[in-house]
Amino acid sequence: MITFKKVRFKNFLSFGNKFTEIELDSNCNTCIIGKNGSGKSSFMDAITYSLFGKSYRPINKPQLINSVNEKDCLVEIEFSIGTIDWKVRRGQKPSIFEIYKNGELLDQSSSVIDQQKWFEQNILKMNYKSFTQIVILGNSNFVPFMQLSAASRREVIEDLLDIKIFSSMNSVVKDKIKSIKEEVKALEFKKESFSDKVKMQFNFIEEIEKESNDQISRKKEKIKTLNLLVDQTESDIEKFIEKSQSLNDELKQFTGSSDKLKKLGNLKGKLSQKISTNKQYHDFFVENSVCPTCTQSIDVKIKNEKISEYKESTKELEDAYLQLEATIEEEDKKEKEFKIISNNLLEINYKISQNNSKIQQSKSQIKELEVEILDIKQKIKNKNVEHDKLIHFQNELEKVKDEYIDKKEKIENYDYVYSLLKDNGVKSKIIRKYLPLINHQVNRFLQMMDFYINFILDEEFNEHIQTPVYEDFSYGSFSEGQKQRINLALLFAWREVAKVKNSTNVNLLVLDEIFDSSLDYSGTSDFLKIIRYVIKDSNIFVISHKDGVQDMFDNIIEFEKKGNFSTIKK
Repeated sequence: MITFKKVRFKNFLSFGNKFTEIELDSNCNTCIIGKNGSGKSSFMDAITYSLFGKSYRPINKPQLINSVNEKDCLVEIEFSIGTIDWKVRRGQKPSIFEIYKNGELLDQSSSVIDQQKWFEQNILKMNYKSFTQIVILGNSNFVPFMQLSAASRREVIEDLLDIKIFSSMNSVVKDKIKSIKEEVKALEFKKESFSDKVKMQFNFIEEIEKESNDQISRKKEKIKTLNLLVDQTESDIEKFIEKSQSLNDELKQFTGSSDKLKKLGNLKGKLSQKISTNKQYHDFFVENSVCPTCTQSIDVKIKNEKISEYKESTKELEDAYLQLEATIEEEDKKEKEFKIISNNLLEINYKISQNNSKIQQSKSQIKELEVEILDIKQKIKNKNVEHDKLIHFQNELEKVKDEYIDKKEKIENYDYVYSLLKDNGVKSKIIRKYLPLINHQVNRFLQMMDFYINFILDEEFNEHIQTPVYEDFSYGSFSEGQKQRINLALLFAWREVAKVKNSTNVNLLVLDEIFDSSLDYSGTSDFLKIIRYVIKDSNIFVISHKDGVQDMFDNIIEFEKKGNFSTIKK
């Protein structure tokens, strides 16, 4: 059971820089009164802020800081669980979130979000939603249980019955299933891989045993064919070499014709020039009798001698020119023959080169085939090694299969556990077990408030209501006052069940303006009787504006506002 002892706060909403402290376990029932704006509801906000980091009413966190002092906002709450005393300090400007256990500050290395989550799950064992259904009920911001969604209703009940652990376990199992399924996928791939290896190795051994000799025979036959090709090619090369030598010998006869042609060409040019010069001199003496240079007459005898001399010289030169042309023609024929023979030699040498390349390629293939034959022979020798490999692959495959079967069995087991931990599993059975108690308590408190209906919640937390007049009614069919009676009956029922289950059992109950809303005089009277005489081991605080009810409370706390700050009136 959680026993709340005191709450103290300063610079919180309308409260100033001095701590305002309220003892939470001194009186069984306390009425909190005061004018509007005096700070009554700040009491609820301080409690929820200290525990959950947010106010009960829809107020932004920065707005919780006193608007006059604007700093050093701090709320402290003290409570005990069994023999352990707890204290929580939470504030803004500066930011504070401290948890003390038996006076010692707990480690604050984790983030505020993680620390809050740990605090709710391990210490309070309820969240904000459950807290505002079981401990605090406000008229302005309270969402009745019957107006919550199905998921939110379940969340409240799971907190109440302390079965949220099954949801956490369910999440862990779900993660385990996901992890093992990933391992199974990896094992399936591994199993397939080893199966392929076993098959390939088996086929490989079979191939060695059945086809090795045939392969060797085929390769040897191919080597034989290649050797014959090499021999034939070498024979062709010898023939080409003989023909080449013959052409080289023949070529020697025509060697130098090119050089001779160049010399004879030069000589032909000079000779042609000489003939032309002689003809010019001959024609000069024939055509002239006077020297054009000195204007003297040319002697007839000398003139005839020169004409005869140049004529004979020209005749000799022309004969030599004809002989030279004949020689040039002969050498030109030799040059053409030289080119034909040279081209034939080039072609033969190209064929020799081709055949040498063919021989080289064939010999390279022969070497490769010989290496392959050696490899096949070695594989035949190493057949036992390949058998050992096959056995190794088979053993590994069996191990993987065993591990695969084991993982599949684990998944089946986890699936079974997962199905038990789902909403319709163990939790459903526990809820089904407590539903009669819940329904009994709700109807018990409804009767105490003089509201005689048969109110039943099913496993999905849907209501089934029978009245003396109507058999099937719903929550929405009732008036606001009747709804309020149902809301209070559910609140009291949750607290009674919490006592039985010892889950979210707390001493504190805060009710804000319950009398001031929809409860009539009769409902108010019945309610006060319940909190005074029926609800045991609880410290109940009721915030009210209604006159005439204060006398029914053991303790009165009055808030008032002095200047800009709220205080408790002494």
